[in-house]
Amino acid sequence: MARQFQTVALTGKYSDPRVGDSMTQLATHLAGQGIRVLADPGAGMPPGLPVEAVAAPGLVQETDLMIAVGGDGTMLYAARLAAPYQRPLLGINRGRLGFLADVTRDEMIERVDEILGGDYVEEQRLMLEATLTDEDRSERGIALNDVVLQKRETGRTIDFENWIDGVFVNAHRGDGLIIATPTGSTAYALSGGGPIIHPSLGAVTLVPICPHTLSDRPIVVSAESRLEVRLIERSDAQAEVTCDGHVLGALSEGSRLHVRAAEERAILLHPRHHDYFRLLRSKLHWGRGKNNGNG
Repeated sequence: MARQFQTVALTGKYSDPRVGDSMTQLATHLAGQGIRVLADPGAGMPPGLPVEAVAAPGLVQETDLMIAVGGDGTMLYAARLAAPYQRPLLGINRGRLGFLADVTRDEMIERVDEILGGDYVEEQRLMLEATLTDEDRSERGIALNDVVLQKRETGRTIDFENWIDGVFVNAHRGDGLIIATPTGSTAYALSGGGPIIHPSLGAVTLVPICPHTLSDRPIVVSAESRLEVRLIERSDAQAEVTCDGHVLGALSEGSRLHVRAAEERAILLHPRHHDYFRLLRSKLHWGRGKNNGNG
């Protein structure tokens, strides 16, 4: 059964002229159809528009649908807001690549109307839960793309171990480690030599960042795996952990990073014609010959 959308929340950086223009157009169009329109006060939408400013978490709790206007960074931010409340998310691409925000500005109104009318594809995406623990703290974060361990000082490598389901896997030396979902497999992990994983698969990839040993390669494990990372003692070792680019905290001697599949799932809405492989061809410039998948 198709969802009913009576209240829609907009998120994006209104100060960006490309984003602001689209948010204004969307707000006006939605309100004209009798839909209640909300926006995060931090978006900076000006007075006079048919929009109610509501701060999170009320913004998410009161809405039936979130629309993120911008690039994939905006989508990641919106996904972390929406996932705990299982609110669906639609992306309008006003950024560069747009792997997640797959609706263009030119088709924005048409596609939004289709989705409001129940004509859409709904997809649930795996998210990761990262927990940093030591004797004095426990910090938790969720990520749609990736959890990244990275060095904090330019020019210095870090030494760390990783464990899967309590079993020692390897000791690494390098710039860090990317733990990516299938969604994140086309992001930072791809630039590190990781594989592209279809979003429907229950898998996680571990990609070393600039490893000191060339045979230290990416591996793919089940999303049911429980991962642990420990920093190897070194007086000058400094590392930090990020979730979708947002700092969770420092990983230091004696602390542990635990990563597993999160209970939360990101619910993405796509137009009916959404095609993941066509998206890959477009964004990664594959198949520049005569066959574009039409024959």
